Amino acid sequence: MDQLPNLGREAEMLKLIGLDSIDDLFSDIPEEVRFNGKLPLRKPQSEEEILRDARILLSANVTSKNKTSFLGAGLYRNFVPSLVGQLIGRGEFLTSYTPYQPEVSQGMLQAMWEFQTMISELTGLPVSNVSVYDGSTAAAEAITCSVRVNNKKATQKDTVYVSELIPPHRYSVIENYTQGGGIIIKKLKHDNNGLIDLDALSNANGSCAVYVEQPNPIGILDGGIKKIKQIIGESTSLIVGVQPTSLGVLEAPGNYGADIVVGEGQPLGVGMTGGGPIYGIFACSKKYLRQMPGRIVGKSIDDRGQTAFCLTLSTREQHIRRHRATSNLCTNETLIALMGAMHMSLLGPKGVEKLALRNFAARQLLEEKLSQIEGITVPYSELNHYNEFVIRLPMNAQKALDWLDENGIIGGFALSNWYSGCENDLLICATDQTTLNEIETFKTKLEELLRGINNE
Repeated sequence: MDQLPNLGREAEMLKLIGLDSIDDLFSDIPEEVRFNGKLPLRKPQSEEEILRDARILLSANVTSKNKTSFLGAGLYRNFVPSLVGQLIGRGEFLTSYTPYQPEVSQGMLQAMWEFQTMISELTGLPVSNVSVYDGSTAAAEAITCSVRVNNKKATQKDTVYVSELIPPHRYSVIENYTQGGGIIIKKLKHDNNGLIDLDALSNANGSCAVYVEQPNPIGILDGGIKKIKQIIGESTSLIVGVQPTSLGVLEAPGNYGADIVVGEGQPLGVGMTGGGPIYGIFACSKKYLRQMPGRIVGKSIDDRGQTAFCLTLSTREQHIRRHRATSNLCTNETLIALMGAMHMSLLGPKGVEKLALRNFAARQLLEEKLSQIEGITVPYSELNHYNEFVIRLPMNAQKALDWLDENGIIGGFALSNWYSGCENDLLICATDQTTLNEIETFKTKLEELLRGINNE
């Protein structure tokens, strides 16, 4: 390239792209939406000054470490062993990307394979991928996968039934994934006890899939879930969303007929991280293997007879012809999933079981303490729960949360954000990290709040 005359950096760049001025660069942007003033930027700062200001801003955040928290609703307080952070920070994991060249990525591929193996053992299904973005995308991907597999034989073409209790944010993701494909979503009824209405479930026979959660979004463990597969038949997929730590005690869904198991992996290996990054799990039976999204690592033998790992049956558009791709998932979301694999490896089978029992015990103790408060009722108290349960207050739940927040407690989740007619209902959560002292403090504050109402 011939040397350009010394026009200054800005003029030189404009000349190279064939423009006369900076205004020409933005000519496609309507003038009425352009900002013509000066941005209120500070003067240049030193590194020390920038760090000081950043710490001041960050200190304004309120986290579950600043306040006692009983908030769940999808993300859960957990303890991640320090070794997980140490291991995942190693360059072999932290800087690796999609292993397009398996011959130089054997360590990362083996770690992915180990993750798949552990998820398969937890779920009772023979196939797992190397994770998806989160529990909501896992649910949506399971639905589209089921339609691809079952639609030819379905009497209810393009139709899927989902639990009416699934949270709006998850339902929104499912809608976004399915609306372009002509998939019809119908709600699956629950009875007044929060359990799946098995009588109404017969309507789903002949559809492509049924999606339910165990525990369900208000923490109930539904025994009727084990009867669903018998009702809907083999040609309709049973998709079960799980809280993975619960599988340390609960029966694996694959054992009672689940075709696909999905869930939020966050409780294993990952803190709440402000809502992300997290990872979703996806496991299935062999029938769905060639239509499942994401990547699968296979274990094989190389030309010298030694164990070798490689990506296999990949359905991403980067690996196969675009029109045959099932999704474009993953990039290196796997890094977060490997934190889950490390956590599970450190716990071992007995440790995962103990973790689930600690979660069960904490929630049970919390319910026992709060049910002693005069004025509070516990709907569905006769049912088994995991992590979460509902309490009904003699006042608006959101106002109660605001008062508790002012008094140093994150008191749970107002169910009116999800469901109509639940203005006084509070979804509260206890995990293995919930202490007896926190429970006693919560009880004391709730009693104080209700006394104040009664005295008004």
